[in-house]
Amino acid sequence: MAAEILINVRPLETRVAYVESGTLVDLKIERKSSPTWVGTIHRGIVTRVLPGMQAAFVDIGLEKAAFLYVGDIMTGDGKDFFEEEDEQESSIPEDNRDDFRASREIKTPIQDLIKEGQHLMVQVAKDPLGTKGARITTHISLPGRGVVYMPFIKHVGISRKIEDELEKERLKKLIQKINPSGGVIVRTAAEGTTEEALRSDIEYLDRLGKEIQKNYEKRKSAGLVHAEIDVELRSLRDLMSEDVSTVWVDDEEVYKKVSKFVTQLMPKYKHNIILYEEKKPLFDLYDIDLEISRATERKVWLKSGGYIVLDEAEALVVVDVNTGRFVGKKDLEDTILKTNLEAVKEIAHQLRVRNVGGIIIIDFIDMEKESHREQVLQALEEELKKDRARTNVTAMSDLGLVEMTRKRIRPSLVKTLCEPCSYCDGKGYIKRKSTIANEIFREIEREVGLSDLNKKSLIIHCHAEIVDWVYEEENETLEHLEKKFGHSIAFKIETAYHLEQYEIFDN
Repeated sequence: MAAEILINVRPLETRVAYVESGTLVDLKIERKSSPTWVGTIHRGIVTRVLPGMQAAFVDIGLEKAAFLYVGDIMTGDGKDFFEEEDEQESSIPEDNRDDFRASREIKTPIQDLIKEGQHLMVQVAKDPLGTKGARITTHISLPGRGVVYMPFIKHVGISRKIEDELEKERLKKLIQKINPSGGVIVRTAAEGTTEEALRSDIEYLDRLGKEIQKNYEKRKSAGLVHAEIDVELRSLRDLMSEDVSTVWVDDEEVYKKVSKFVTQLMPKYKHNIILYEEKKPLFDLYDIDLEISRATERKVWLKSGGYIVLDEAEALVVVDVNTGRFVGKKDLEDTILKTNLEAVKEIAHQLRVRNVGGIIIIDFIDMEKESHREQVLQALEEELKKDRARTNVTAMSDLGLVEMTRKRIRPSLVKTLCEPCSYCDGKGYIKRKSTIANEIFREIEREVGLSDLNKKSLIIHCHAEIVDWVYEEENETLEHLEKKFGHSIAFKIETAYHLEQYEIFDN
């Protein structure tokens, strides 16, 4: 499938789009004001050990303390860490390793492994998300083009995505022949590669590992020891393949940097790098900005007239499927099946573009036939195979709900590009004017009933829309209160007040 990579550069923001057959399938946005910390290596100082959670807080020089789970602490030679991921892709975030450690049996309590005040070399596995600090690990891994190198353990693994058994065996023998001092996981990109290329990759990463160790020893306080490469180089390292025909770069300086990087790391692709010099914005070639805008909307329309609704909450992401304007041609069950199948493709696409993760609940339209349920579930699993992030799908419930998880490393597209509404404070709603008016009336009753009020009047300071509502819709209630308590009630407009804000003063 023909693919292109578009690198759009601005002084404070870089965007990388991966496009297949003219369709956006992967997007990375990085701003200088909020860079990703994933993959960076730090000298950390344990600030607090929590035996009850089998975790610890570690100062790594960021604003919030990082979180270290007991399963992320390397013990012995570290081989136990790879018990369940012998042939998986790298432990670097771009390959989205299995997060099995959080649920596996704890062999040694955390209080027996680390102590408060202890210094550790750690790597950021997940960026700080919301109120949570970064997730870190002591299993250091250095990603290269063809391999991921682990300088402090001995281990050899081959990517499961390489299905040819003969190729797996060939690669394993090459690694054994090279005999690196550290551990190696061979990535999918290394399929068909030569011994020379593998050796070059491993030797470079081994030198880098030794340099990181020196930097760690020099640094005495908590802080950064090794930074990851820029987003455009990181993307090419992980996304470049035989399928990519062209890499467009719209900035001359970055074009030179990218060309040098590709020439050194993967020279066979050096002619694929092209400087984009047209007046038309680069992302307009495939209407990517339109697709990004669509990916920040709550409702996404399907071609048939149906639609899906995506809601991101703190604990999970909910996707709801609806027939909308689609009425079908045969019968109701056929209409529902077609809508659900169309929704499957769009849901998988939106999850990738939006980069949402964690627990995801999909509410498909109820289907009576078991065969239709299986067809939709199978279609979902097939679409998710295209996703580079690890996903796990459970069976469909009787209510048509599908529970799934998607590896979450970085903030989603919505969290990156948007912020909570300053007016509703992120709730997504505000109180109705009638609700606020009745709250004011109840507060008046409390004020008058609980105090010896000798004043003749009350003045309510509130938003203009509330004043209009009271005089137009609640005038009868207002007269009732004035008569009941023998006080006049007046309203004063406060232009700076929030719609839900009000204060009561006596006069």
